[in-house]
Amino acid sequence: METEVITLLSKREIEKMRRAGHLAAKLLYHLSHLVKPGVTTLELNDEAERWTRAHGAKSAPLDYKGYPKSICTSVNEVVCHGIPSARQILKDGDIINIDVTLIVDGYHGDTSKTFFVGEPSPLARKLVKVTEECRRRGIAAIKPGAKIGDIGAAIQEYAESQGFSVVRDFVGHGIGRVFHAAPQIPHYGDRGKGKRLRPGMVFTIEPMINEGTYEVEILDDKWTAVTKDRKLSAQCEHTLAVTEDGVEILTPYPGEDEISGI
Repeated sequence: METEVITLLSKREIEKMRRAGHLAAKLLYHLSHLVKPGVTTLELNDEAERWTRAHGAKSAPLDYKGYPKSICTSVNEVVCHGIPSARQILKDGDIINIDVTLIVDGYHGDTSKTFFVGEPSPLARKLVKVTEECRRRGIAAIKPGAKIGDIGAAIQEYAESQGFSVVRDFVGHGIGRVFHAAPQIPHYGDRGKGKRLRPGMVFTIEPMINEGTYEVEILDDKWTAVTKDRKLSAQCEHTLAVTEDGVEILTPYPGEDEISGI
């Protein structure tokens, strides 16, 4: 954590977050059309960097605490923070989470989605579908006066009911001018626990749902997190703002999410 103080964003600041978030979602949508067998994760990274610069934005992950690339590409058993590489060639049946964060006029838009490479297995298809439903249920728990624990409980209850597990080592986070800030948003927990949600709070929900154990390991590159049992993991992420009467998705994926509400 970089700060323990929860910053409430003004309407002007949320408008800036909206611009950053919408552009990040458009980048993710653009990259989705490149996901196919034979493509390397480095090719996805390089196109993301080209597109980002062409649209007057900056890639937040690049050089963030030493991270070497512009996006994260997490394939199959990789939970998060997979580093794009020319050696990693996508193959039919893979699943890949692409995580992008753009800086626009000083504010961050952070979003991710797990895509199918070719034809996925029935298990992979179910895992990704459940992960997206977990995010939807977590978002549905957001409203002024609710507790952070309500979000995690909604996600955990559904994931476990479907036979999957929720990663504990990585959580959602506050975001604004700073990439990672308070509060932390666990994707597991108990209803009625944690800090109370207030209008102006902006944070990510990014559940990482595993086929097997929720335990993870960090590889020697100090970034790539993989499932301990090397079974599949899926993730999806939105940046969200608590509003006076509910929640706004600041990173609406084209064709899937409404600009406001859920």
